[in-house]
Amino acid sequence: MIRPRRPQSSLNFQANRLGRVNALWALLAGGTAIVAAMGVLLNFGGPERPPEGKSLTVFCAAGLRIPVEKIAEEYEKEYGVHIDLQYGGSNALLNQLQVNKFSDADLFLAADDFYTDAAHEQGLAKERMNIAWMRPVIAVAKDNESIKSIQDLLKPEIRVALGDPEAAAVGRAARKRLKSIAHGDSDLWTLLAANATENGVFKPTVNEIANDVRIGTVDAAIVWDSTVAMPKYKNDLKAIPVPELDGDPNLVTVSVLTSSKVPTAAIRFARYLSASNRGLKVFEENGTRPVDGDIWVEKPEITFFCGAVNRRAVEDVVQDFATREGVTVNTTYDGCGTLTGRMKIVEGQATDLGFPDVYMACDRYYLDNVKDWFQEDVDVSDTEIVLVVPKGSDKVKTLADLLKPGIRVSVGEADQCTLGALTRRLLASEELYEKLKAKQTADGEVVVEKASSALIIPDVTAGHVDAGIAYITDAKANAHKVDIIHIESKLNLAIQPFGIAKTSVHKYLVRRLFARVAASKDKFEKAGFHFRLGKDGKDKSSADEPATDQGTVSGKDAGQ
Repeated sequence: MIRPRRPQSSLNFQANRLGRVNALWALLAGGTAIVAAMGVLLNFGGPERPPEGKSLTVFCAAGLRIPVEKIAEEYEKEYGVHIDLQYGGSNALLNQLQVNKFSDADLFLAADDFYTDAAHEQGLAKERMNIAWMRPVIAVAKDNESIKSIQDLLKPEIRVALGDPEAAAVGRAARKRLKSIAHGDSDLWTLLAANATENGVFKPTVNEIANDVRIGTVDAAIVWDSTVAMPKYKNDLKAIPVPELDGDPNLVTVSVLTSSKVPTAAIRFARYLSASNRGLKVFEENGTRPVDGDIWVEKPEITFFCGAVNRRAVEDVVQDFATREGVTVNTTYDGCGTLTGRMKIVEGQATDLGFPDVYMACDRYYLDNVKDWFQEDVDVSDTEIVLVVPKGSDKVKTLADLLKPGIRVSVGEADQCTLGALTRRLLASEELYEKLKAKQTADGEVVVEKASSALIIPDVTAGHVDAGIAYITDAKANAHKVDIIHIESKLNLAIQPFGIAKTSVHKYLVRRLFARVAASKDKFEKAGFHFRLGKDGKDKSSADEPATDQGTVSGKDAGQ
Protein backbone atom coordinates (compact mmCIF):
# COMPACT_ATOMS: atom_id res chain seq x y z
CA MET A 1 0.00 0.00 0.00
CA ILE A 2 1.10 3.57 -0.68
CA ARG A 3 1.05 5.51 2.55
CA PRO A 4 0.70 9.23 1.79
CA ARG A 5 1.51 11.57 4.64
CA ARG A 6 0.10 14.89 5.76
CA PRO A 7 1.23 18.10 4.02
CA GLN A 8 4.95 18.77 4.10
CA SER A 9 4.69 21.82 6.35
CA SER A 10 3.97 19.54 9.32
CA LEU A 11 6.52 16.81 8.60
CA ASN A 12 8.61 15.44 11.42
CA PHE A 13 11.92 14.36 9.91
CA GLN A 14 12.98 12.76 13.20
CA ALA A 15 10.28 10.07 13.13
CA ASN A 16 11.30 6.42 13.52
CA ARG A 17 14.63 7.21 15.22
CA LEU A 18 16.22 4.64 17.46
CA GLY A 19 14.76 4.79 20.96
CA ARG A 20 16.56 3.89 24.13
CA VAL A 21 17.30 0.20 24.63
CA ASN A 22 16.39 -1.08 28.07
CA ALA A 23 19.74 -1.76 29.75
CA LEU A 24 18.60 -4.74 31.87
CA TRP A 25 16.99 -6.41 28.86
CA ALA A 26 20.13 -5.84 26.80
CA LEU A 27 22.29 -7.52 29.46
CA LEU A 28 20.04 -10.57 29.70
CA ALA A 29 19.53 -11.04 25.96
CA GLY A 30 21.98 -12.74 23.61
CA GLY A 31 23.66 -10.93 20.72
CA THR A 32 21.14 -12.21 18.18
CA ALA A 33 18.21 -11.08 20.26
CA ILE A 34 19.73 -7.62 20.69
CA VAL A 35 20.07 -7.19 16.94
CA ALA A 36 16.49 -8.31 16.40
CA ALA A 37 15.16 -6.01 19.10
CA MET A 38 17.06 -3.03 17.69
CA GLY A 39 15.42 -3.70 14.32
CA VAL A 40 12.01 -3.51 16.01
CA LEU A 41 12.92 -0.30 17.82
CA LEU A 42 14.20 1.33 14.65
CA ASN A 43 10.74 0.94 13.18
CA PHE A 44 8.67 1.54 16.29
CA GLY A 45 5.38 3.07 15.36
CA GLY A 46 5.65 2.19 11.64
CA PRO A 47 6.01 -0.68 9.17
CA GLU A 48 9.15 -2.75 8.92
CA ARG A 49 11.92 -0.82 7.15
CA PRO A 50 12.33 -2.13 3.59
CA PRO A 51 15.76 -3.19 2.32
CA GLU A 52 18.03 -0.52 0.85
CA GLY A 53 16.68 0.76 -2.46
CA LYS A 54 13.25 -0.72 -1.73
CA SER A 55 11.85 2.47 -0.21
CA LEU A 56 11.88 5.92 -1.76
CA THR A 57 10.75 9.26 -0.33
CA VAL A 58 9.19 11.64 -2.85
CA PHE A 59 8.49 15.30 -2.11
CA CYS A 60 5.47 15.84 -4.36
CA ALA A 61 3.52 18.97 -5.28
CA ALA A 62 0.06 18.54 -3.81
CA GLY A 63 -1.67 19.30 -7.11
CA LEU A 64 -0.12 16.19 -8.65
CA ARG A 65 -1.30 13.89 -5.87
CA ILE A 66 -3.90 11.93 -7.83
CA PRO A 67 -1.76 10.78 -10.77
CA VAL A 68 1.36 10.28 -8.67
CA GLU A 69 -0.42 8.09 -6.13
CA LYS A 70 -1.69 5.85 -8.92
CA ILE A 71 1.73 5.64 -10.55
CA ALA A 72 3.38 4.87 -7.20
CA GLU A 73 0.86 2.11 -6.50
CA GLU A 74 1.54 0.54 -9.89
CA TYR A 75 5.30 0.77 -9.36
CA GLU A 76 5.12 -0.78 -5.89
CA LYS A 77 2.94 -3.58 -7.22
CA GLU A 78 5.26 -4.23 -10.16
CA TYR A 79 8.63 -3.92 -8.41
CA GLY A 80 7.99 -4.14 -4.66
CA VAL A 81 9.42 -0.68 -3.96
CA HIS A 82 7.61 1.31 -1.26
CA ILE A 83 6.99 4.94 -2.27
CA ASP A 84 6.61 7.38 0.62
CA LEU A 85 4.77 10.39 -0.80
CA GLN A 86 5.04 13.64 1.14
CA TYR A 87 2.88 16.49 -0.12
CA GLY A 88 2.96 20.26 -0.03
CA GLY A 89 3.12 23.35 -2.19
CA SER A 90 6.13 23.31 -4.53
CA ASN A 91 7.76 26.27 -2.79
CA ALA A 92 7.04 24.86 0.65
CA LEU A 93 8.71 21.61 -0.37
CA LEU A 94 11.73 23.49 -1.71
CA ASN A 95 11.97 25.37 1.59
CA GLN A 96 11.99 22.06 3.45
CA LEU A 97 14.85 20.85 1.27
CA GLN A 98 16.76 24.06 1.88
CA VAL A 99 16.33 23.79 5.65
CA ASN A 100 16.97 20.05 5.88
CA LYS A 101 19.61 19.39 3.20
CA PHE A 102 20.61 16.12 4.79
CA SER A 103 17.16 14.53 4.89
CA ASP A 104 16.71 11.10 3.38
CA ALA A 105 14.46 12.43 0.61
CA ASP A 106 15.11 10.91 -2.83
CA LEU A 107 13.01 12.84 -5.36
CA PHE A 108 11.43 16.27 -5.77
CA LEU A 109 8.36 16.45 -8.02
CA ALA A 110 7.41 20.09 -8.60
CA ALA A 111 4.50 21.66 -10.47
CA ASP A 112 6.80 24.29 -12.01
CA ASP A 113 10.37 23.85 -13.19
CA PHE A 114 11.19 27.18 -11.50
CA TYR A 115 11.50 25.19 -8.27
CA THR A 116 13.57 22.36 -9.69
CA ASP A 117 15.81 24.95 -11.37
CA ALA A 118 16.32 26.52 -7.95
CA ALA A 119 17.04 23.13 -6.39
CA HIS A 120 19.70 22.46 -9.03
CA GLU A 121 21.27 25.90 -8.68
CA GLN A 122 21.53 25.41 -4.92
CA GLY A 123 23.11 21.96 -5.26
CA LEU A 124 20.06 20.17 -3.83
CA ALA A 125 19.28 18.14 -6.96
CA LYS A 126 21.04 16.39 -9.82
CA GLU A 127 19.27 14.52 -12.64
CA ARG A 128 16.02 16.06 -13.88
CA MET A 129 13.29 14.56 -16.04
CA ASN A 130 10.44 16.45 -17.67
CA ILE A 131 6.90 15.15 -17.29
CA ALA A 132 4.11 17.44 -18.49
CA TRP A 133 2.88 20.95 -19.22
CA MET A 134 0.18 22.89 -17.35
CA ARG A 135 -1.34 26.37 -17.61
CA PRO A 136 -3.22 28.45 -15.01
CA VAL A 137 -6.93 28.99 -15.67
CA ILE A 138 -9.96 30.28 -13.80
CA ALA A 139 -12.01 27.49 -12.23
CA VAL A 140 -15.71 27.93 -11.48
CA ALA A 141 -18.66 25.65 -10.81
CA LYS A 142 -20.09 23.98 -13.90
CA ASP A 143 -23.33 26.00 -13.72
CA ASN A 144 -21.62 29.35 -13.09
CA GLU A 145 -22.27 31.73 -16.00
CA SER A 146 -21.45 35.01 -14.26
CA ILE A 147 -17.67 34.73 -14.40
CA LYS A 148 -16.00 34.90 -17.80
CA SER A 149 -12.89 37.04 -17.31
CA ILE A 150 -10.18 38.16 -14.91
CA GLN A 151 -12.03 41.48 -14.50
CA ASP A 152 -15.02 39.56 -13.12
CA LEU A 153 -12.81 38.31 -10.29
CA LEU A 154 -12.18 41.90 -9.20
CA LYS A 155 -15.83 42.49 -8.36
CA PRO A 156 -16.28 42.88 -4.59
CA GLU A 157 -19.14 40.40 -4.48
CA ILE A 158 -17.00 37.64 -6.02
CA ARG A 159 -15.22 35.39 -3.54
CA VAL A 160 -11.86 34.31 -4.94
CA ALA A 161 -9.40 31.64 -3.80
CA LEU A 162 -5.74 31.97 -4.77
CA GLY A 163 -2.71 29.82 -4.23
CA ASP A 164 -0.22 31.40 -1.86
CA PRO A 165 2.68 32.47 -4.15
CA GLU A 166 5.13 31.72 -1.35
CA ALA A 167 3.96 28.13 -1.14
CA ALA A 168 2.11 26.98 -4.26
CA ALA A 169 3.41 26.94 -7.83
CA VAL A 170 0.02 27.96 -9.23
CA GLY A 171 0.04 31.07 -7.02
CA ARG A 172 3.50 32.04 -8.21
CA ALA A 173 2.49 31.44 -11.87
CA ALA A 174 -0.62 33.62 -11.51
CA ARG A 175 1.32 36.39 -9.77
CA LYS A 176 4.05 36.34 -12.40
CA ARG A 177 1.55 36.78 -15.24
CA LEU A 178 -0.86 39.23 -13.62
CA LYS A 179 1.72 41.43 -11.91
CA SER A 180 2.97 42.57 -15.32
CA ILE A 181 -0.47 43.71 -16.51
CA ALA A 182 -1.42 47.26 -15.56
CA HIS A 183 -4.99 47.96 -14.47
CA GLY A 184 -5.78 51.56 -13.64
CA ASP A 185 -3.25 52.85 -11.15
CA SER A 186 -2.24 49.35 -10.10
CA ASP A 187 -1.80 45.89 -11.64
CA LEU A 188 -4.14 42.93 -11.91
CA TRP A 189 -2.37 40.80 -9.32
CA THR A 190 -2.37 43.47 -6.62
CA LEU A 191 -6.08 44.14 -7.14
CA LEU A 192 -6.96 40.44 -7.29
CA ALA A 193 -4.91 39.67 -4.18
CA ALA A 194 -6.68 42.50 -2.33
CA ASN A 195 -10.07 41.00 -3.26
CA ALA A 196 -8.95 37.53 -2.15
CA THR A 197 -7.75 38.97 1.14
CA GLU A 198 -11.03 40.82 1.69
CA ASN A 199 -13.61 38.37 0.36
CA GLY A 200 -11.82 35.13 -0.42
CA VAL A 201 -8.83 33.14 0.74
CA PHE A 202 -5.17 32.26 0.08
CA LYS A 203 -4.19 28.61 0.55
CA PRO A 204 -0.91 26.68 0.24
CA THR A 205 -1.95 24.08 -2.35
CA VAL A 206 -3.95 24.05 -5.57
CA ASN A 207 -6.09 21.14 -4.38
CA GLU A 208 -7.36 23.16 -1.44
CA ILE A 209 -8.52 26.11 -3.53
CA ALA A 210 -10.07 23.83 -6.18
CA ASN A 211 -11.96 22.06 -3.45
CA ASP A 212 -13.21 25.41 -2.12
CA VAL A 213 -14.79 26.09 -5.51
CA ARG A 214 -16.31 22.62 -5.66
CA ILE A 215 -18.02 22.89 -2.26
CA GLY A 216 -19.09 26.52 -2.87
CA THR A 217 -16.93 28.21 -0.24
CA VAL A 218 -15.71 30.56 -2.98
CA ASP A 219 -17.00 31.49 -6.43
CA ALA A 220 -13.77 31.08 -8.37
CA ALA A 221 -10.11 30.19 -8.09
CA ILE A 222 -7.02 30.23 -10.28
CA VAL A 223 -5.85 26.65 -10.66
CA TRP A 224 -4.04 24.53 -13.23
CA ASP A 225 -5.95 23.46 -16.33
CA SER A 226 -5.00 19.89 -15.40
CA THR A 227 -6.63 20.31 -11.97
CA VAL A 228 -10.03 20.97 -13.52
CA ALA A 229 -9.54 18.03 -15.90
CA MET A 230 -8.85 15.53 -13.10
CA PRO A 231 -11.61 12.96 -12.49
CA LYS A 232 -12.04 14.33 -8.96
CA TYR A 233 -13.09 17.77 -10.27
CA LYS A 234 -14.15 17.51 -13.89
CA ASN A 235 -17.81 16.73 -13.14
CA ASP A 236 -18.17 19.75 -10.84
CA LEU A 237 -15.83 22.40 -12.25
CA LYS A 238 -15.12 24.03 -15.57
CA ALA A 239 -12.03 25.86 -16.77
CA ILE A 240 -12.13 29.39 -18.18
CA PRO A 241 -8.92 30.16 -20.10
CA VAL A 242 -8.20 33.88 -20.22
CA PRO A 243 -5.52 35.75 -22.20
CA GLU A 244 -4.08 37.35 -19.07
CA LEU A 245 -2.97 33.91 -17.86
CA ASP A 246 -1.45 32.90 -21.19
CA GLY A 247 2.29 32.59 -21.65
CA ASP A 248 4.81 29.81 -21.56
CA PRO A 249 3.21 26.76 -19.94
CA ASN A 250 4.58 25.56 -16.64
CA LEU A 251 6.68 22.41 -16.84
CA VAL A 252 6.18 19.60 -14.34
CA THR A 253 9.55 18.03 -13.54
CA VAL A 254 11.01 15.44 -11.21
CA SER A 255 14.56 15.70 -9.90
CA VAL A 256 16.81 13.25 -8.10
CA LEU A 257 17.92 14.85 -4.86
CA THR A 258 21.52 15.10 -3.76
CA SER A 259 20.41 13.79 -0.37
CA SER A 260 19.29 10.45 -1.81
CA LYS A 261 21.19 7.50 -0.35
CA VAL A 262 19.98 5.29 -3.21
CA PRO A 263 20.28 7.49 -6.32
CA THR A 264 20.15 4.62 -8.82
CA ALA A 265 16.84 3.42 -7.36
CA ALA A 266 15.58 7.03 -7.35
CA ILE A 267 16.55 7.52 -11.01
CA ARG A 268 14.75 4.30 -11.87
CA PHE A 269 11.47 5.50 -10.38
CA ALA A 270 11.94 8.91 -12.04
CA ARG A 271 12.32 7.12 -15.37
CA TYR A 272 9.10 5.22 -14.64
CA LEU A 273 7.27 8.47 -13.80
CA SER A 274 8.45 10.06 -17.06
CA ALA A 275 8.08 7.02 -19.35
CA SER A 276 5.63 7.39 -22.23
CA ASN A 277 4.13 3.92 -21.65
CA ARG A 278 4.00 4.14 -17.84
CA GLY A 279 3.76 7.35 -15.80
CA LEU A 280 2.98 9.75 -18.63
CA LYS A 281 -0.13 7.76 -19.55
CA VAL A 282 -1.48 8.34 -16.06
CA PHE A 283 -0.62 12.03 -16.11
CA GLU A 284 -2.45 12.38 -19.42
CA GLU A 285 -5.49 10.56 -18.04
CA ASN A 286 -5.53 13.16 -15.27
CA GLY A 287 -5.54 16.24 -17.45
CA THR A 288 -1.91 17.20 -17.99
CA ARG A 289 -0.21 17.45 -21.39
CA PRO A 290 2.74 15.07 -21.12
CA VAL A 291 6.05 15.38 -22.94
CA ASP A 292 6.81 12.58 -25.39
CA GLY A 293 9.11 10.66 -23.02
CA ASP A 294 11.23 7.53 -23.39
CA ILE A 295 9.66 4.09 -23.41
CA TRP A 296 9.90 2.21 -20.13
CA VAL A 297 12.51 -0.51 -19.87
CA GLU A 298 13.56 -1.74 -16.46
CA LYS A 299 17.24 -1.71 -17.46
CA PRO A 300 17.67 0.17 -20.74
CA GLU A 301 20.52 -0.47 -23.14
CA ILE A 302 21.82 2.24 -25.42
CA THR A 303 24.37 1.93 -28.20
CA PHE A 304 27.11 4.55 -28.33
CA PHE A 305 29.35 4.84 -31.40
CA CYS A 306 32.35 6.90 -30.36
CA GLY A 307 35.27 8.03 -32.49
CA ALA A 308 38.50 6.62 -31.09
CA VAL A 309 40.03 10.05 -30.42
CA ASN A 310 37.36 10.72 -27.76
CA ARG A 311 38.00 7.59 -25.73
CA ARG A 312 40.51 9.08 -23.29
CA ALA A 313 38.06 11.88 -22.38
CA VAL A 314 34.72 10.04 -22.29
CA GLU A 315 35.35 6.45 -21.24
CA ASP A 316 35.21 7.08 -17.48
CA VAL A 317 32.30 9.49 -17.91
CA VAL A 318 30.27 6.82 -19.73
CA GLN A 319 31.09 4.15 -17.17
CA ASP A 320 30.14 6.40 -14.25
CA PHE A 321 26.91 7.39 -15.99
CA ALA A 322 25.92 3.77 -16.65
CA THR A 323 26.59 2.80 -13.03
CA ARG A 324 24.63 5.67 -11.52
CA GLU A 325 21.69 5.33 -13.91
CA GLY A 326 21.60 1.54 -13.66
CA VAL A 327 21.69 1.15 -17.44
CA THR A 328 23.92 -0.50 -20.02
CA VAL A 329 25.87 1.62 -22.49
CA ASN A 330 27.27 -0.53 -25.27
CA THR A 331 30.15 1.64 -26.49
CA THR A 332 32.13 1.01 -29.66
CA TYR A 333 35.34 3.01 -30.07
CA ASP A 334 36.67 2.96 -33.62
CA GLY A 335 37.69 5.05 -36.59
CA CYS A 336 34.80 7.17 -37.79
CA GLY A 337 35.04 5.83 -41.33
CA THR A 338 34.43 2.38 -39.91
CA LEU A 339 31.61 3.57 -37.62
CA THR A 340 29.71 5.45 -40.31
CA GLY A 341 30.20 2.49 -42.63
CA ARG A 342 28.37 0.32 -40.11
CA MET A 343 25.56 2.86 -39.90
CA LYS A 344 25.13 2.82 -43.67
CA ILE A 345 24.82 -0.96 -43.68
CA VAL A 346 21.71 -0.80 -41.48
CA GLU A 347 20.53 2.44 -43.18
CA GLY A 348 19.39 4.23 -40.04
CA GLN A 349 17.19 1.45 -38.73
CA ALA A 350 16.35 0.71 -35.09
CA THR A 351 19.07 0.17 -32.52
CA ASP A 352 18.39 -3.56 -32.20
CA LEU A 353 19.62 -3.83 -35.79
CA GLY A 354 22.87 -2.14 -34.88
CA PHE A 355 22.19 1.56 -35.39
CA PRO A 356 23.46 3.69 -32.50
CA ASP A 357 21.39 5.82 -30.16
CA VAL A 358 24.22 8.33 -30.02
CA TYR A 359 27.30 9.12 -32.07
CA MET A 360 30.26 11.23 -30.97
CA ALA A 361 32.45 11.69 -34.01
CA CYS A 362 36.16 12.51 -34.20
CA ASP A 363 35.23 15.41 -36.45
CA ARG A 364 32.03 17.03 -37.74
CA TYR A 365 32.94 15.86 -41.23
CA TYR A 366 31.80 12.34 -40.36
CA LEU A 367 28.65 13.29 -38.48
CA ASP A 368 27.64 15.46 -41.44
CA ASN A 369 27.94 12.37 -43.65
CA VAL A 370 25.10 10.73 -41.69
CA LYS A 371 23.27 13.86 -40.49
CA ASP A 372 19.90 12.76 -41.92
CA TRP A 373 19.77 10.05 -39.25
CA PHE A 374 20.48 12.37 -36.31
CA GLN A 375 18.00 14.90 -34.96
CA GLU A 376 20.16 16.80 -32.49
CA ASP A 377 23.86 17.57 -32.25
CA VAL A 378 26.29 19.98 -30.65
CA ASP A 379 30.04 20.48 -30.88
CA VAL A 380 31.63 19.38 -27.61
CA SER A 381 35.37 19.83 -28.09
CA ASP A 382 38.16 20.20 -30.59
CA THR A 383 41.67 18.85 -30.83
CA GLU A 384 44.69 20.02 -32.78
CA ILE A 385 46.40 17.99 -35.50
CA VAL A 386 50.18 18.13 -35.00
CA LEU A 387 53.47 16.75 -36.19
CA VAL A 388 54.98 14.23 -33.76
CA VAL A 389 58.67 13.29 -33.79
CA PRO A 390 60.88 11.18 -31.50
CA LYS A 391 62.12 13.04 -28.43
CA GLY A 392 65.04 15.27 -29.36
CA SER A 393 64.84 14.65 -33.12
CA ASP A 394 65.29 17.61 -35.47
CA LYS A 395 64.83 15.80 -38.79
CA VAL A 396 61.31 17.14 -39.28
CA LYS A 397 60.21 20.66 -38.35
CA THR A 398 57.51 21.42 -40.95
CA LEU A 399 55.07 19.57 -43.17
CA ALA A 400 57.35 20.19 -46.14
CA ASP A 401 60.12 18.26 -44.34
CA LEU A 402 58.06 15.09 -44.75
CA LEU A 403 59.12 15.02 -48.41
CA LYS A 404 62.84 14.95 -47.64
CA PRO A 405 64.65 11.85 -48.89
CA GLY A 406 64.85 9.08 -46.31
CA ILE A 407 62.17 10.53 -44.01
CA ARG A 408 59.77 7.82 -42.89
CA VAL A 409 56.22 9.00 -42.12
CA SER A 410 53.15 7.56 -40.36
CA VAL A 411 49.71 9.00 -41.18
CA GLY A 412 46.06 8.06 -40.79
CA GLU A 413 44.36 5.93 -43.43
CA ALA A 414 42.01 8.36 -45.19
CA ASP A 415 39.12 5.93 -45.76
CA GLN A 416 39.08 4.42 -42.26
CA CYS A 417 39.65 7.19 -39.77
CA THR A 418 38.85 10.86 -39.37
CA LEU A 419 42.49 11.77 -38.83
CA GLY A 420 43.36 10.27 -42.21
CA ALA A 421 40.65 12.25 -43.98
CA LEU A 422 41.67 15.47 -42.24
CA THR A 423 45.36 14.82 -42.91
CA ARG A 424 44.59 14.38 -46.60
CA ARG A 425 42.69 17.68 -46.59
CA LEU A 426 45.50 19.42 -44.72
CA LEU A 427 48.28 18.14 -46.97
CA ALA A 428 46.27 18.84 -50.11
CA SER A 429 45.86 22.47 -49.04
CA GLU A 430 49.67 22.72 -48.89
CA GLU A 431 50.03 20.87 -52.23
CA LEU A 432 51.86 18.07 -50.46
CA TYR A 433 49.38 15.18 -50.59
CA GLU A 434 50.09 13.89 -54.09
CA LYS A 435 53.83 14.30 -53.54
CA LEU A 436 53.65 12.25 -50.33
CA LYS A 437 51.70 9.53 -52.15
CA ALA A 438 54.42 9.45 -54.79
CA LYS A 439 57.04 9.20 -52.05
CA GLN A 440 55.21 6.16 -50.71
CA THR A 441 55.97 4.22 -53.89
CA ALA A 442 59.57 5.39 -54.27
CA ASP A 443 62.39 2.97 -53.57
CA GLY A 444 63.64 3.26 -50.03
CA GLU A 445 60.88 5.59 -48.88
CA VAL A 446 58.24 4.62 -46.29
CA VAL A 447 54.80 6.14 -45.67
CA VAL A 448 52.81 4.00 -43.24
CA GLU A 449 49.01 4.35 -43.00
CA LYS A 450 47.27 3.54 -39.72
CA ALA A 451 43.62 3.09 -38.75
CA SER A 452 43.75 5.62 -35.89
CA SER A 453 45.85 8.37 -34.34
CA ALA A 454 46.58 6.18 -31.32
CA LEU A 455 48.37 3.67 -33.59
CA ILE A 456 50.61 6.35 -35.10
CA ILE A 457 52.31 7.34 -31.83
CA PRO A 458 53.86 3.87 -31.19
CA ASP A 459 55.48 4.02 -34.65
CA VAL A 460 57.15 7.27 -33.60
CA THR A 461 58.17 6.21 -30.10
CA ALA A 462 59.61 2.91 -31.36
CA GLY A 463 61.64 4.70 -34.02
CA HIS A 464 59.91 2.97 -36.91
CA VAL A 465 59.25 6.37 -38.48
CA ASP A 466 60.82 9.80 -38.26
CA ALA A 467 57.54 11.68 -37.96
CA GLY A 468 53.81 11.18 -37.69
CA ILE A 469 50.71 13.33 -38.10
CA ALA A 470 48.47 12.74 -35.08
CA TYR A 471 46.04 14.34 -32.66
CA ILE A 472 47.67 16.37 -29.92
CA THR A 473 45.57 14.44 -27.39
CA ASP A 474 47.42 11.21 -28.26
CA ALA A 475 50.76 13.00 -28.46
CA LYS A 476 50.42 14.62 -25.01
CA ALA A 477 49.77 11.23 -23.45
CA ASN A 478 53.27 10.29 -24.62
CA ALA A 479 54.99 13.64 -24.06
CA HIS A 480 57.94 11.98 -22.31
CA LYS A 481 58.75 10.08 -25.51
CA VAL A 482 57.87 12.52 -28.31
CA ASP A 483 58.16 16.17 -29.26
CA ILE A 484 55.13 18.04 -30.59
CA ILE A 485 55.39 20.44 -33.52
CA HIS A 486 52.39 22.71 -34.14
CA ILE A 487 51.21 23.16 -37.72
CA GLU A 488 50.41 26.64 -39.02
CA SER A 489 47.11 26.07 -40.85
CA LYS A 490 43.40 26.78 -40.55
CA LEU A 491 42.79 23.10 -41.28
CA ASN A 492 44.71 21.64 -38.34
CA LEU A 493 41.65 21.26 -36.12
CA ALA A 494 39.25 18.36 -35.58
CA ILE A 495 35.88 19.23 -33.97
CA GLN A 496 34.02 16.53 -32.00
CA PRO A 497 30.20 16.68 -32.20
CA PHE A 498 27.72 14.69 -30.10
CA GLY A 499 24.54 13.62 -31.94
CA ILE A 500 21.33 11.78 -30.94
CA ALA A 501 19.75 9.37 -33.44
CA LYS A 502 16.20 9.93 -34.66
CA THR A 503 15.48 6.23 -34.18
CA SER A 504 16.46 6.13 -30.51
CA VAL A 505 13.67 5.25 -28.08
CA HIS A 506 15.81 6.52 -25.21
CA LYS A 507 16.39 10.12 -26.30
CA TYR A 508 15.99 11.60 -22.83
CA LEU A 509 18.35 9.03 -21.35
CA VAL A 510 20.90 10.00 -24.01
CA ARG A 511 20.35 13.69 -23.21
CA ARG A 512 21.29 12.93 -19.61
CA LEU A 513 24.42 11.22 -20.92
CA PHE A 514 25.13 14.41 -22.87
CA ALA A 515 24.62 16.42 -19.67
CA ARG A 516 27.31 14.30 -18.01
CA VAL A 517 29.64 14.85 -20.96
CA ALA A 518 28.90 18.58 -20.89
CA ALA A 519 29.84 18.66 -17.19
CA SER A 520 33.22 16.98 -17.82
CA LYS A 521 35.32 19.90 -18.98
CA ASP A 522 38.18 18.88 -16.69
CA LYS A 523 38.41 15.41 -18.20
CA PHE A 524 38.53 16.77 -21.75
CA GLU A 525 41.14 19.36 -20.91
CA LYS A 526 43.24 16.82 -19.03
CA ALA A 527 43.16 14.65 -22.14
CA GLY A 528 44.40 17.57 -24.25
CA PHE A 529 41.12 18.76 -25.83
CA HIS A 530 39.86 22.30 -26.03
CA PHE A 531 36.39 22.18 -24.46
CA ARG A 532 33.81 24.21 -26.38
CA LEU A 533 30.74 24.01 -24.12
CA GLY A 534 29.55 26.56 -21.59
CA LYS A 535 27.57 25.80 -18.45
CA ASP A 536 24.35 25.78 -20.48
CA GLY A 537 25.63 22.97 -22.71
CA LYS A 538 25.96 25.24 -25.76
CA ASP A 539 29.03 25.78 -27.90
CA LYS A 540 30.93 28.80 -26.56
CA SER A 541 33.83 28.59 -29.02
CA SER A 542 35.24 31.91 -30.24
CA ALA A 543 34.11 33.49 -33.49
CA ASP A 544 37.43 32.86 -35.21
CA GLU A 545 37.11 29.09 -34.89
CA PRO A 546 35.46 27.09 -37.69
CA ALA A 547 31.73 27.75 -37.85
CA THR A 548 29.32 24.81 -37.81
CA ASP A 549 25.69 24.33 -38.69
CA GLN A 550 24.47 22.55 -35.60
CA GLY A 551 21.46 21.85 -33.47
CA THR A 552 21.52 21.50 -29.72
CA VAL A 553 20.97 18.97 -26.98
CA SER A 554 21.43 21.57 -24.28
CA GLY A 555 19.11 23.32 -21.85
CA LYS A 556 16.46 21.60 -19.76
CA ASP A 557 16.06 18.75 -22.22
CA ALA A 558 19.66 17.77 -21.62
CA GLY A 559 18.80 17.20 -17.96
CA GLN A 560 16.20 14.73 -19.01
